Amino acid sequence: MGRVTITVLQGADRGRVFRDLQTPITIGREEGNTIQLNDERVSRCHLKIQQDSDKMVLTDLDSTNGTKVNGEDCQLRNLRSGDIVAVGRSLIRIGTDAEIAERLAKLQADSGIDRGTVRDLAGLHPPSGNGTGVPGPAQLGQTVSDQILAILGMVEPPEIPDNLTAGQAAQVCEILDYVHTRLRWLVESGQVDEQAGQVRLPVVAWQRLLDAQARLSHLVRRLADPEWSP
Repeated sequence: MGRVTITVLQGADRGRVFRDLQTPITIGREEGNTIQLNDERVSRCHLKIQQDSDKMVLTDLDSTNGTKVNGEDCQLRNLRSGDIVAVGRSLIRIGTDAEIAERLAKLQADSGIDRGTVRDLAGLHPPSGNGTGVPGPAQLGQTVSDQILAILGMVEPPEIPDNLTAGQAAQVCEILDYVHTRLRWLVESGQVDEQAGQVRLPVVAWQRLLDAQARLSHLVRRLADPEWSP
């Protein structure tokens, strides 16, 4: 079993810190959850976080209003320190300051992102004036901006699962080839206008991209809920 620290950044429970919780944990509006949030847009039992080997896995429990991780809707997602989870009107942050600082240091080393900028974006510095360590409204606005979510959620490519069978590895390769092929079509179809700083796409290429997005969304949903069918 793993342990996780969760901080509520926004919502009626803002400022509450749940330290060193032992997984599995559930978050929801109803009593009996590990973390009970005072938020009418949170489902009675909204999501579960559990340990799977060395991974921390979030599962949305068919909540009414859904779950977002780093701004993206998800049913099933590996969590990392610093990830921002949106449930209802509440925002929660995964990990201790030390864990997040360690991850951001790695991001800085791997990608060249300025460490001071990333630390500020992640909300690790206490906001000036209140001294509580809880982000104020302006800082929260920065924390959930597209720029921050891109830094926390998109810099690190997802890892390929370990110990795949030959058949499973082949299936993963087919999925990646599918995505790669459609991205290649998209790149090859683009017409670059350097003067305007824009790339123009034919309608056919755009429709192929939308089709790929739809198919991938169905695939993600099936992985999260094997009984689901479109």
